[in-house]
Amino acid sequence: MPVSSENFEFTVSGTDVVQLTHDNDSSTLSRTSNKLKGDGYYGRADGFHTVQYNISGNADNTFTGVIEIQATLAVEPAEADWFIITSTQQTYTGSYGSYMFNFTGNYVWLRAKVYDWTDGTVGSIALNH
Repeated sequence: MPVSSENFEFTVSGTDVVQLTHDNDSSTLSRTSNKLKGDGYYGRADGFHTVQYNISGNADNTFTGVIEIQATLAVEPAEADWFIITSTQQTYTGSYGSYMFNFTGNYVWLRAKVYDWTDGTVGSIALNH
């Protein structure tokens, strides 16, 4: 089966977007993406996933916040069904660049969460599996 690559999308003011930009107003924000299908949805045996966080900043070109990937084994998940893939939970302080993380699991759905976010831009969060 071919490799799948797609970006997590976040619903902001009723519009689905890939890029999130902080208003640089000292507020602390939190955003959770729409869910994407994981290997478990397709019945793939290896369960291998890679995520890439592409972050930058505003005037100072840096990102400050936490990014993590959450997963579920439920076909129709409720909020309580989601858990953190701990190897993807990263805290950034004044950072920029692209960061990649691998994890394995036959997860049915995956989503990205950005929180404690006070500055900068999430250019995209890509998922390959």
